[in-house]
Parts: sequence; structure tokens; C-alpha cells
Amino acid sequence: MTEGEAVRSRLGERRIPGIIDIHTHFMPSQVMRKVWAYFDSAGPLTGRTWPITYRGEEADRLAWLRSFGVLRFTSLCYPHKPGMARWLNEWTADFADRHPDCVRSGTFFPEPEAAEYARVAVEAGVQVFKAHVQVGGYDPNDPLLDPVWELLAERRIPVVIHGGDGPARGRHTGVRHMRRLLERQPDLTLVMAHLGMPEYGAFLDLCAEYPRVHLDTTMAFTAFTEALAPFPRDRLGDLAALQDRILFGSDFPNIPYRYVDAVDAVLGLGLGDDWERAVLHDNAARLLCLAGPP
Repeated sequence: MTEGEAVRSRLGERRIPGIIDIHTHFMPSQVMRKVWAYFDSAGPLTGRTWPITYRGEEADRLAWLRSFGVLRFTSLCYPHKPGMARWLNEWTADFADRHPDCVRSGTFFPEPEAAEYARVAVEAGVQVFKAHVQVGGYDPNDPLLDPVWELLAERRIPVVIHGGDGPARGRHTGVRHMRRLLERQPDLTLVMAHLGMPEYGAFLDLCAEYPRVHLDTTMAFTAFTEALAPFPRDRLGDLAALQDRILFGSDFPNIPYRYVDAVDAVLGLGLGDDWERAVLHDNAARLLCLAGPP
């Protein structure tokens, strides 16, 4: 049995039509190479090697993802310096035009032109934005981002935001920065990447407090991550209670294990068929306003 067949078999057993993966990465080739080089040297950050399981050409990566029964996915890009975001948005728009099963994705950076190009992206139909506080090294409460947050809150467009301290703490990562952002912009629809790893409990509490906050499962519960930042088992009840606001994410292709392992890690929690279908498919379909096949 191939890996694709194994994943689809698990979905079929649970009558899940397919996966909507909120957290995948397709990027310009030169940017993707730099991201892979970062993970190749990630040992000092994690204390272990980080092999890229799905390192390959773009066409191969698309074929792999689709073989797993992934119906819709994202092309989350993120800038690490000023002057990149507009170009990345142009690239992701073209990518979505060429691959209709890719959810239209965008990004931004705290810079004077952010409000203008974010509005252009929204008017062009972007369905989800990516913000990477750790890599970008910026304060999410930077005043230059205020008009961006206001626009996204008004339009109720979700933002997958890496604001947690894993795998390495940044100057502006951690739940206190995310809480301050929500205190200022309580209507934001934020998807906290990696369940806020390693502050799982604090991010679960934030999700319970703010009704438009969601969490994605990216890399959580896998053997790789459990060895570094184990999920507190006494919080499984909270995870179950937040069924409608937990979304499946994989970090494909930049994961150091197989895609089926990420799926099995979620299914292995034993939280029930309804929870599993909500997390793997229904919640993202609703959040991203996906009515059916592209």
C-alpha cells in the first residue's frame, strides 16, 4: 500500500471526503531553497536533524499532496524583510490561478505600503493570510500593521499566524504578544499555528476566550514534536471542547516525517469521528468559505 492509499483508507473508514490542509507551503523556488537550507541547519535550534521528507520539484510536491486525498491546500509564504510581501503575493496569486485547488493566500510585513498591498490582495480574492512573527522578527502590534489588521477583521479573513515560541523563541513570539494583539483587535480571525507550541495550554485558553481564534494542529502530537514539546494530556478535554475551532495543518513539504504520520497523530488522539471530521475537513471548509470542489 502506498502512502497515499494509506491516508485515503483512513479517511474512507471515517467517511471523511478528504483533507483541507490549512498549513502548507508553496513558494518561489529561490525562497523555498532558502527555507530548506534553514531547516538543514536547524540542529542547533532543536537539538536534532530536520530532514525535509518531501523535498522535490513543485510538480512532484503537488502530486504527493493530492495523492493523500488533500482536496484543498494553501501556499503560505512569509517575508523576512521589507519589500518582499507584495512580490510574494503576486507569486501566490499566479500559483492559485494555475492550481485551483490551492486556496488563494497572501502575506504582509510591517512597512508603510502594507495597507495598500493587503487591500489589493483582498480585493483580488485572497482567502487566507500568513504572518510569521518568528521569522519576520517583528512585533505584531507594530502600528504599521494596524490598518492591515483592521481590514482583515472587517472582512473576516483568517490569518495563519506563527506567534508561538517553537521551535525557537523570537523577540516578539509568545502568547502575551498574541493576547495584546487580540485585546487591541478582538474581531480578528486568527489561526494560531502549531497549537501555539510549546505554550499549548495558554493558547487553548486564548482560543476559549476569543470566539474567532482557532488553532491548527501543524506538527503537534507527532513523535518528532512530542520528543521536543509534548502536548499536555490533561488538556485533551479542552481540545475536544474546542472541536469547531481546531484545523488540520501539516507544514508540508517541510516536515521531517511522513504525511501519514501527521494524520495518524491527530487520529490517534481518540477524540471521536465527529471531532476528526471537523478537524480534517469541515472546520476549514467553513472558515475558508469552501462550498465544494474547485
